[in-house]
Amino acid sequence: MNTPRFPAAVDAVLREAGWQPDRWDIKQAEAWADTLRAHTSPAGHRHAVFPAAVEAWAEFGGLCLRPPAAGRHIAPAPVLLDPLHGLHLARTLGDLGRALGTEVCPLGEEADGQGLLTIDAEGRVYSLDHTGDWYLGRDIDTALVTLVTGTQPRRLSRHTATG
Repeated sequence: MNTPRFPAAVDAVLREAGWQPDRWDIKQAEAWADTLRAHTSPAGHRHAVFPAAVEAWAEFGGLCLRPPAAGRHIAPAPVLLDPLHGLHLARTLGDLGRALGTEVCPLGEEADGQGLLTIDAEGRVYSLDHTGDWYLGRDIDTALVTLVTGTQPRRLSRHTATG
């Protein structure tokens, strides 16, 4: 018996945004990778680009998710999976990566730019917003379920970096 990859409600939101199980746009993912690698902040900070990020972009990049209004714990916000929304945040992401003991790369945005979605070299996903830094899940699938269902993410602290 095949277990579905996503819960039905999450699968529906993904499909409405244009996702399907065999979606893979490596050309666009590589273009984003090239743009991020080429960018240097005025202070000399650069983006880390790694396979977990490129794979997430290839499968989900460019999707705009519009979850239903009701959420499990919080109201889910729109999500746009486009790493260039973090282009000018190389220093911020470098600092987060050092705090987590890994590299971090932009993944997209949530709440129409109020939060920056990021992914680390191990594939874990985080959100950074004006209220703090949040752990969304151990991989892109878990993070998408958290975001679409309005599950309360865990706040990052110096004692709890990942789960």
